[in-house]
Amino acid sequence: MAKKAASFAALGGLVFSTDAGRHCPDCSKPVDACICKQTVIPAGDGIARVRRESKGRGGKTVTTITGVPLALDELTALATTLKKRCGTGGALKDGIIEIQGDHVELLLAELIKLGFKAKKSGG
Repeated sequence: MAKKAASFAALGGLVFSTDAGRHCPDCSKPVDACICKQTVIPAGDGIARVRRESKGRGGKTVTTITGVPLALDELTALATTLKKRCGTGGALKDGIIEIQGDHVELLLAELIKLGFKAKKSGG
């Protein structure tokens, strides 16, 4: 049986610290100073594809936008703008913008107005 440590110093160093707050799991830097997801621009052909999905969502319809060639910060701002334009909620997951409801035509027009190459994908 292993012998218990007599003090916290015997544990081998820092156990927990709130000095810098939360840390990024990838680069181990504080979340405010994280550099691993800020400069990543998805590789692709630069065309934003807009499609309506309901599969795997309990019958709820969601409009997804993929392939937008922006960094994470700009993508978050674009998602917020599009959600406000549609007047619905949504999310940004793994570089895919999800807008609740069927807003394919409205989002196509809005993306083209903002200067993106956009086209309808799927049925």
